[in-house]
Amino acid sequence: MVDISLISKGLLNIEGIWYPSAKEKISYPDAGNADCLQIEDSSFWFKHRNNCIATLVKRYAANRVFWDIGGGNGYVSKGLQSSGISTILVEPGELGAQTAAKRGVKNVICATFEGAGLNDNVIKSAGLFDVLEHIEDDLMFLKSLNQTMAKDGLLFITVPAYQTLWSKDDDYAGHFRRYTTEKLNKTLDQAGFEPVFDTYIFSLLIYPVFLLRTLPGKLGLGKNPSSKNKIQSDHKAGGLASKVLERIWNRELIRLKEDKKIPYGGSCLVVARKR
Repeated sequence: MVDISLISKGLLNIEGIWYPSAKEKISYPDAGNADCLQIEDSSFWFKHRNNCIATLVKRYAANRVFWDIGGGNGYVSKGLQSSGISTILVEPGELGAQTAAKRGVKNVICATFEGAGLNDNVIKSAGLFDVLEHIEDDLMFLKSLNQTMAKDGLLFITVPAYQTLWSKDDDYAGHFRRYTTEKLNKTLDQAGFEPVFDTYIFSLLIYPVFLLRTLPGKLGLGKNPSSKNKIQSDHKAGGLASKVLERIWNRELIRLKEDKKIPYGGSCLVVARKR
């Protein structure tokens, strides 16, 4: 366990979870963590993203305490913790924070990053996994995070790729934008970070995302993004499709382990260092 009281101001420990004195507004639907909880353990998407994240964290920051900022239900935090990486989850949603604690995440802060009141220069390794697109002023947020990070602190980020793939699902999720690795690296540079490694992941998914989400939305068609059946079907693949996806994801992991980039995909994955 990490002693949160030594690195944060004004948080209170209530039944094993650290809380600030006041709640804050966040750009995330109330049902967001509940939606994810339905699918995380059986989703090929969450599993592969976790494997990609763990591969890079183990390479660049295996011996550092890892801060999972906006980490939802603790799926990533639990995975990294199980891999032997000491992890602290910062999640503003109460359901997400409580679920993470029940999952066995040892260090949970139920607050936004700003509301957590962290001391400057304490974070040596942090992750924003599908978080930055929910923040209206991403540059200002990254500058604030930079100030809190230690010298040579490492930041790991995943975000949805390509503005051309925008759909009703982005509106429902509370996204402000989608990215390219070039756009994300430029924003990170302006915030005081230098790129260490960048790649795309989920190479195959750009085609079904465009055909099944973006195009129907432009034509005024498609299912309601909040539909329980749609949420579950989007994250499940069976039979031959499952085997094909598994082979593709394994090839992506091999490339990452060999320090090779994936040239396109449905998500961006970037590692940057504080200058």
